[in-house]
Amino acid sequence: MPGNPYYAGPVTDHFDGVRFFNPGQAPTDRSLGEILRWRWGGKRPVWPTAAAGRQVRPAARVHGLAVTMIGHASVLIQVAGLNLLVDPVWSERVSPFQWLGPRRVNRPGVAFEDLPPIDAVLLTHNHYDHLDVGTLRRLWATHRPRIVAPLGNDRVVAREVGALPVETGDWGDTVALGPAVTACFHPAYHWSARRLGDRRMALWCGFVLRTPAGPVYVAGDTGYGDGAIFRQVRQHHGEPAVAILPIGAYAPRWFMKQQHCDPAEAVRILADCGARQGLAVHWGTFPLSDEERLAPPQELAQALALEGVAAHRFRALEPGDVWIDPGQDSPNQDD
Repeated sequence: MPGNPYYAGPVTDHFDGVRFFNPGQAPTDRSLGEILRWRWGGKRPVWPTAAAGRQVRPAARVHGLAVTMIGHASVLIQVAGLNLLVDPVWSERVSPFQWLGPRRVNRPGVAFEDLPPIDAVLLTHNHYDHLDVGTLRRLWATHRPRIVAPLGNDRVVAREVGALPVETGDWGDTVALGPAVTACFHPAYHWSARRLGDRRMALWCGFVLRTPAGPVYVAGDTGYGDGAIFRQVRQHHGEPAVAILPIGAYAPRWFMKQQHCDPAEAVRILADCGARQGLAVHWGTFPLSDEERLAPPQELAQALALEGVAAHRFRALEPGDVWIDPGQDSPNQDD
């Protein structure tokens, strides 16, 4: 078995010495035949080349808690005076090539020039729609943020972006982002790859942020699996003030089920972790799979109604949407 170019460490319950894996879950690996069956055996929907959206200019700092949707899985979390970007992508394509690959259909919800000072970037894994080389270079040149990512992704960044300092952690590790905010690396049921031959050689994760406003759960890309990791959020950290959950790139189910939850499963995750508020991401920006562009929020609304959950408790965010914690007692923003 070839060596791992990104990470060398002891064998654990989710690392076999070369590759990471999801313990106790169905495998995420797909054969060449399965990939060809998906790519050529079904009918891909035609997305619009452009979709309506808006751009907002966030406050420089937020005392309480606010989440601004950038697009796809990119969100700006402002909490306790810190500005945190999750999986930032401002590029036009999510691909190893600038001229080929999924192209965004709506502009980022915040213009890059209108970003507040960015204190930290949280990377959940190394897929191109989450770890974007061009955006990381721009952020480093402009903001010099801390970069936090799961094991092995420091080497990915070093190879493709440059010698930037990246703080890495394993599932269960924590890193202090500020005097009142820590980030806990939490398991996700997913996988990783940047090219042929490096599948599952860097770790993937979600994050639980411990903040004065309560826990903030960022699930990252994940299948539902047995649901254990979502119940563990509540058990280990308490009920989140807000959970940022993916609802897109789920079709066809025979191909995507182990790696991406669908909207109905996202509703189950919301119930499992006990979050007061759900915010749905990972939909409507890049055409990655076989569902129609607007199918994820439509199916989310259906799943919420079926479970008797009020629609406002789990919002599908579009670029430029802002959620502000309604439980704040003090003024929220500093201009």
